[in-house]
Amino acid sequence: MKQVMMRKVLIALTPIIIASVYYFGWRSIVLLAVTCTAGALAEYAFKRKDNKPVTEAVFVSCFLYTLTLPPRTPFWIAAVGIIFGIVFGKEVFGGFGRNVFNPALVGRAFVYVSFPKFLTIQWTQSSTQFPGGLLKYINAPIDTLSTATPMLAFRSTGEMVDYGRLFLGNVSGSLGETSAILIILAAIYLIYTKTASWEIIASMTGSFLIFDSLMHYSGVAQVPNPIFGLLSGGLLFAATFMATDPISGPKTKEGKWIYGTLIGIVTVVIRGFALFAGGVMFAILIGNTFAPIIDETVKYVKAQKKKRGVANG
Repeated sequence: MKQVMMRKVLIALTPIIIASVYYFGWRSIVLLAVTCTAGALAEYAFKRKDNKPVTEAVFVSCFLYTLTLPPRTPFWIAAVGIIFGIVFGKEVFGGFGRNVFNPALVGRAFVYVSFPKFLTIQWTQSSTQFPGGLLKYINAPIDTLSTATPMLAFRSTGEMVDYGRLFLGNVSGSLGETSAILIILAAIYLIYTKTASWEIIASMTGSFLIFDSLMHYSGVAQVPNPIFGLLSGGLLFAATFMATDPISGPKTKEGKWIYGTLIGIVTVVIRGFALFAGGVMFAILIGNTFAPIIDETVKYVKAQKKKRGVANG
């Protein structure tokens, strides 16, 4: 099944995939191949009874899911996670176009809570000089957990990684969250091609910056300054590729603004007060839960205003 929008997302993800190889090594591609195979087989198991091919959307889910994983994630864990995401995040709801939750995030959340050791401790050094990981299978592991990722370093020591490194991407973390500049360019492409909702991206990042600023500058020590928070922890990646999922997000224009604002605020709360250094993954899943309610509320309010207008007219 050909889906033009899904293909554009894959195009936008391609430079980030290439960057993951440069920063961490060719294991990124092998990990991607494993998840794509497992994800496609999981969807095929449901499609075969109707003699239908797998959708291009499943590969988008596989790409996104892979890019949320650390480079050293065991292959079997990656496969189990994407299978869980495709089956319980999409197929149980009726397949493509009917899923309530983002399948990639369902898979990521499952492996995060089921196998935390592999997703919160085993990190990899990022390349800082050419040719980087282009000539390696995988870079060396990181021994000190407190310096593993920018968010973990901030939580452990209060120190913040240089903004230049965050923009370029030569920091440790999950495969797709490192390079802010590539993610921003991808967002511009997706908005220009009308593939991603600019309302969701703007409201999510804007509400995050505002609420994070209120918390940080009012003296909440565990909340970093807003620019550092925006550039680290996968927020830009999630805002560009995850929150904008047209199936699990709201359909109304007003709903998109409310939805993005909700995710941005919840991300700050989780990062500051929960056990999770990131938080944006769970914030989007919470947003997915409320997306249908938000749309129905918007429609109801509009209908009531229209009735009042007719009555007054």
